[in-house]
Amino acid sequence: MISNSPRRGRHGIARYAPYLNRRWNEGCTDRGRLHRKLRELGYLGSSRSVRRWLEPLRGTDPPLGGLPEAPTVRQATTWFTRHPDGLTSEETLRLKQLLDRCPELADTAAHVREFAKIKGRLVGSRKLPGWIDRAEDAELPMIRTFARNLRDDLDAVIQRLTSTFNSGIVEGRVTDLKSIKRQMAERASFPLLRRRVLLVAASCRTPRATKAAAS
Repeated sequence: MISNSPRRGRHGIARYAPYLNRRWNEGCTDRGRLHRKLRELGYLGSSRSVRRWLEPLRGTDPPLGGLPEAPTVRQATTWFTRHPDGLTSEETLRLKQLLDRCPELADTAAHVREFAKIKGRLVGSRKLPGWIDRAEDAELPMIRTFARNLRDDLDAVIQRLTSTFNSGIVEGRVTDLKSIKRQMAERASFPLLRRRVLLVAASCRTPRATKAAAS
């Protein structure tokens, strides 16, 4: 086992040496994660002190690599929402381990992926009402709340998950307009503002193929 001799007083980071050494030997080498854990234990020092403590350890043999670190919320959410083909073999394995340990997360992932299929295949008119019914019956508060919100504006949601048409272009133009207005606030007159808006709109317009180009 790797050990480290205390370099600080009883009230500094040396007080947490056993914890740091144990976590290092378990495979945790991330300074930020270790610092957050130490703060939970009452440590008031900076992450730089943790980095200095780990420096001698980084020059020795690599950690033993015990139990894998628990994934963050962002990691788990990414694994749920990304297409399975887009996950690496390690991410697929860690997701499987996570879902095997927590039935609630497994149910959540199933609902999320079913909804993603409805969205990707544009089958909202046929599939969405049934998905909402199942989601509202699930023992998952966040999924139930999401389903109820969809039901409150069901016609619009079904239209979005069925039709290939959407308001994305309009929203993009509104974003452009707001950005230009902020840039030109108290700087120029209305004619110049109008000209910039028209030029930006023209530059974003998708060019149509002419007969000469098509031939």
